[in-house]
Formats: sequence, structure tokens, C-alpha cells
Amino acid sequence: MIIYGKQVVLYVLDKHPNLIEEVMFSKELEPKLFKRFANLNKKIIKLDNKKAQSLAKGGNHQGFFLKLKEFETINLKEIKNSNFILVLDGLTDVGNIGAICRTAYSLGVDAIIASNVKQLNYEGIARTSSGALFDIPFCQTQNILDVLNELKQNNFTLMGASMDGESLKEFKNESEKTALFLGSEGFGLSNKVVKKLDKKISIEMSNGFDSLNVSVAGGILIYNLIK
Repeated sequence: MIIYGKQVVLYVLDKHPNLIEEVMFSKELEPKLFKRFANLNKKIIKLDNKKAQSLAKGGNHQGFFLKLKEFETINLKEIKNSNFILVLDGLTDVGNIGAICRTAYSLGVDAIIASNVKQLNYEGIARTSSGALFDIPFCQTQNILDVLNELKQNNFTLMGASMDGESLKEFKNESEKTALFLGSEGFGLSNKVVKKLDKKISIEMSNGFDSLNVSVAGGILIYNLIK
């Protein structure tokens, strides 16, 4: 996989140098920084502007690129000993998933499951998560029923946001094992998930506004449920 952008490239260099297969630049680097990349003993390629723009597909690459090993997801059964799981039900937006990964890792979520989706752009998620994707166990599975059954069998309490749920202000999470479900921007949680939830939670809002971006809502819910 190819990632680009100074922030995520330097993050991988600092935290996950073992993932790097090739280093690519389209700008001159200061000697001290170049030496850090050279010490990896990996192939270093100088890109012209046209090639750089092509690799970044028009994105803001800032002259920094890395070719990494293919991203490895975990198996669904590997999450059974976790205490707090985040389940993304049908989410595909790269920006939202990346933001959710950053928040989840920062707040102590044990793992993320992306379900009810066939394919995800892990290159984009790595970039928009500022590298947090590489730090949190991530599982992808298409069948949401498998996820629900696996979590139930391992004694997770299934929770999700709903307009008719209990107010988050009054809700206290007393569950030892929690699975928080977040639905897609356009459709919310699927009916299969809603029918299986143990708890429905609502986020009260002011000024007559009735919706939040899913990554923002996820951050509010995680913070309040995990503490």
C-alpha cells in the first residue's frame, strides 16, 4: 500500500518502521531527516512532480511517500478477550473511518470491526487517521450477523445510538464488556443490528438540531461509555 503526506509518513517512520518497504520523495529533505530514512536500508526513489501527483491522485502529498507492507486485519475471533469494541455498521467514508480510528485509539478502545461492507480503502484510512490505523486491531467482515453472534457468545453488551434511546446524560455503563455500534451517515444502523441491541442511547442536542457527524457522535459516545 502507498501512503502519502508528511504527518503520516513521519508517524510510520517513528512508530512502525518495520512496515516500510520503499521510501519515495518529490522534494529535497534536510540532511538529518534524510539520514533517518537512509538508515532504514530500504530503496529510496526520487519522484518527479507528475509521478507524485499521480500516486497521490491529486491529494496533498507534501513530497512524502512510503510503500508499506499490505495492511493486515485481525480475525473476528481474536477480539473475544477485549473489553470495549467499536463496530462500524456499513461505514465506508475514508475521512470518517480515519477520524474514528484516531479517536478510538486515543480513548482506549481495544479493537474496531468494520462490518456490512465489501471493501475499504486502507490507504486512505491510514492517511486520515494520521497513522492510528496501524496501532489499533482492525477486523473487516461483510456479515453483520456473524459479528452480532460472536459478540453475544462472548458476553458483550451491544449498544448503539438511537433517537429513542436512553439519554447519554443519565446513562451509566455498568457492563464489563461493551460493543458500541455506529451506523453509516446515510442510513444509520441497519435493522439487523437495531433488533439485537441490548441498550439504545441518545445524544441530546440543543437549538433544534438533530444530527451529528458519525465520527463526532462516536467520539462523544466512546468517551462517556469507556470512562
